[in-house]
Amino acid sequence: MKNKNKTLASWLALAGGQLGIHRLYLYGLGDMLAWLHPIAAALGWWGVERVRMYGQDDQLAWALIPILGFTLAGTALTAIYYGLMAPEKWNARHNPAATPDAAPGRTNWLTMAAIVLALLFGTIALMSSIVFSFQRYFEYQVEEARKISQPLK
Repeated sequence: MKNKNKTLASWLALAGGQLGIHRLYLYGLGDMLAWLHPIAAALGWWGVERVRMYGQDDQLAWALIPILGFTLAGTALTAIYYGLMAPEKWNARHNPAATPDAAPGRTNWLTMAAIVLALLFGTIALMSSIVFSFQRYFEYQVEEARKISQPLK
């Protein structure tokens, strides 16, 4: 079994997390969660495409786009988790045959760069998803209130 590098796993989670590449790297092709990542990502991107085709009033897109944002934020959080994991814990989990001070579990500048970018990217994705969801919800509530307040003819 080959040693798993913490820095590489962090970058894979950040760059290819929506496709589950980080989980395939760490756990292999048999990891079922790795195969669920692309499904969630595809649903979110389908929501983006629905907004492009049908406009912002498409209610299905309202539900699908936040899935994309939360998936992006979740994979960024995973990159942060991998990057900040103590070397001893990393090696115990992913490199059981390695010595305690083995290089694959060490935190270096490339690992820190992945953490910083994951913080930036994850925060933008999460806040954008929350803002989009609340904006669409409140606009929908205003429209429904207008319908109720219209005098009967």
